[in-house]
Amino acid sequence: MTKRQQAIVDIVQQEGPITGGQLAVRMHVTRAALRADLAVLVMSGLLGSRSKVGYFYTGKSLLSFFTEELDSVRVRDIQSVPAVLPIGATAYDAMVALFLEDVGSVFIVEGQGLLKGVVSRKDLLKASLSAGGNLAKIPVQMVMTPLAKLIVTEPSESVVAAAQKIIDNEIDALPVVKVLPKGKRSYEIVGRLTKTNLARLIVDLAKGKRGYSA
Repeated sequence: MTKRQQAIVDIVQQEGPITGGQLAVRMHVTRAALRADLAVLVMSGLLGSRSKVGYFYTGKSLLSFFTEELDSVRVRDIQSVPAVLPIGATAYDAMVALFLEDVGSVFIVEGQGLLKGVVSRKDLLKASLSAGGNLAKIPVQMVMTPLAKLIVTEPSESVVAAAQKIIDNEIDALPVVKVLPKGKRSYEIVGRLTKTNLARLIVDLAKGKRGYSA
């Protein structure tokens, strides 16, 4: 909010209901000068307006609007493109992919995107130490975290629920998957959700950049 909009909210909260004319007198401006600010505050839900009554405070705070907006965002709205490697790759291939894609993990797939596992920088560091640094001789399957141990999210899941998975499991990213009708834990990877995605969302919402769909 601008300083003038905050001043309007403060006056309405303390003295409302109050008409536009009364607000203009209190703020020493013309009624026309307040028209745009009042429209913004009413559309945002901070203020309500009734004919012949005037403007009144709805009781909602900016934090409540921020929370409502955050709750409406789904994983599909902020997910990014996943870095992937075929299951026949080597640990060296995974290391190269990490640096070229500038990511913290690479997802291992079979065929047309069938998720099989994930390799992180930590996995490659352990493999490098145990193999004397010759990662080219190690199949990526030997160092990856297998599908059975992966925590996943889906495009329709709320970002709040997905973020909770990241926190609870102390991981940096989640594969975004489409569940396939091929049996238990059969997924096609369609994206990734990272801490960076979540941080960017928080910044966008704080700056008032909306447009996310439920």
